[in-house]
Amino acid sequence: MEATAITVAIDCMGGDHGPEVTVPAALRFLQENAEASVILVGFLDAIEAELQSRKAGATPRLVIQPASEVVEMHDPPAAALKNKKDSSMRIAVNLVKEGRAQACVSAGNTGALMAISRFVLKMVSGIERPAIITTLPTLKGRTYMLDMGANVDCSAEHLLQFAIMGSVLVSSVEKLDRPSVGLLNVGEEEIKGNEVVKRASELLKGSGLNFIGNVEGDDIFKGTADIVVCDGFVGNVALKTSEGLAHMLATFLRQEYGRSLLTRLAGLISLPVINAFKNRVDSRRYNGASLLGLKGIVIKSHGSADVYSFKFALDRALEEARSGMLNELGKRMAGAF
Repeated sequence: MEATAITVAIDCMGGDHGPEVTVPAALRFLQENAEASVILVGFLDAIEAELQSRKAGATPRLVIQPASEVVEMHDPPAAALKNKKDSSMRIAVNLVKEGRAQACVSAGNTGALMAISRFVLKMVSGIERPAIITTLPTLKGRTYMLDMGANVDCSAEHLLQFAIMGSVLVSSVEKLDRPSVGLLNVGEEEIKGNEVVKRASELLKGSGLNFIGNVEGDDIFKGTADIVVCDGFVGNVALKTSEGLAHMLATFLRQEYGRSLLTRLAGLISLPVINAFKNRVDSRRYNGASLLGLKGIVIKSHGSADVYSFKFALDRALEEARSGMLNELGKRMAGAF
């Protein structure tokens, strides 16, 4: 059966590096996915220069959509929404709204991307707030965690909605009938946690989801649950802590191997093991967080992503667009309450 053609709109100007990362990543993406197309959105001269430097150009599968403005990383979300209507970010989201693209990817300002996406695409009926969901490596493979920073203050009902959205996404993308859901807490016991978490636990028990109860921080990387639910404050702190820990361990490892000629020799001998370890925990392979709850697929790449990392965000967009997740989410929310 022939795969359905998917078009991904790319905000080429977003992030720390702009076209020098987004354009070559798009070319690699097209090489690996013959059924996919891209629309490169941004400054025409900058995009064409990057394409020419790689002996590439516009084709039926690679279209350039000019934009005259850029949402900067320091721009307030409200100002970006109101004053930069011809920004590469806004146009990329508009292309999803118009149906010219089935997903869009940006490494730009997270708050602005959330505000623009919510304004342009609107919310799925029954969902009050969008949530950011990302994947993390675990001992068992990977887990999905939300919210990762979109909502720092949440009600129990919001946490329930996050769990439903996460379950639909994982069911659609991973082809799991009943993915397990854990509620992040300070202990496994039902008496633990604040009143919001306790109330959310009660709601999740009656939701029909495969709710396995409270999980603790160390359960995230054990892979105890397929989906870990928390508010955006807790989720973002947990994510940044794990990234910082990984960076520290990698630094320590380099320092220890570089202490002497003997340790450098040991490092050379163990290089295949070190490289395999680095590949397993490389955060770049998990780049691409979904803005769930919108009537369209929007993927947020890390702002400092390199070509290798940004290509994974494009893969995430393609994966979600293929999965039919949006239709399933609409059906699930229609019968949720």
